[in-house]
Amino acid sequence: MNKQQAIIYTIQSQGLMPLFFNADETVSIAVLKALYAAGVRIVEYTNRGATALQNFKALKHVVQHEMPDLYLGIGTIKDAAAATAFIEAGADFLISPALIDEVHEIAVQHAVLWLPGCMTVTEIVKAEKMGVSLVKLFPGNVLGPGFVSAIKAVFPTMLFMPTGGVDTTAANIQAWFNAGVCAVGMGSNLITASILAEQQYQQLQNEASKVLQIIQQIKLKD
Repeated sequence: MNKQQAIIYTIQSQGLMPLFFNADETVSIAVLKALYAAGVRIVEYTNRGATALQNFKALKHVVQHEMPDLYLGIGTIKDAAAATAFIEAGADFLISPALIDEVHEIAVQHAVLWLPGCMTVTEIVKAEKMGVSLVKLFPGNVLGPGFVSAIKAVFPTMLFMPTGGVDTTAANIQAWFNAGVCAVGMGSNLITASILAEQQYQQLQNEASKVLQIIQQIKLKD
């Protein structure tokens, strides 16, 4: 199993991709540590602020020294320059909000896993032809589990992960997995604004642990 396959396996087995950005390096590190303590082994940091690259390098340093079994990727990658910068900073994988040819080219050059965002069947077909094996369905709350159910048979080998609007309730998570996704991406519904503002990292750890348990229970039923 190569690294790209290992990352996809981790996404499938964990069933959860937490994603976040915070402008403060110390807060970003604390969030990552809380997620790791909960049992999370793959995280997407998002490229959504001026300090993203600097913070990512600091997070990568923590991962290398304290979390050797954690994959840390970067999201909201919209161009080749950002893709290159974060690969050089040690990103284990890249995630984009859309299907972006220049990001795909950089990922292929560096043999780094790339997960594009798709919203239409046309985009998923293009991703499939590009050799993509897992797409991010974005925005998930607009598409809904019904979209996955409707297209799953057309893409029997493609893996799907909705991001955007997926919440932490068992009913919502169950609906997505029943529809046929391999994982769910969770941002502000898991790592809430109040958790960040009040630095409630134990609460985050508890909530992430609960979500992981819900997902594993769903998988056991399947």
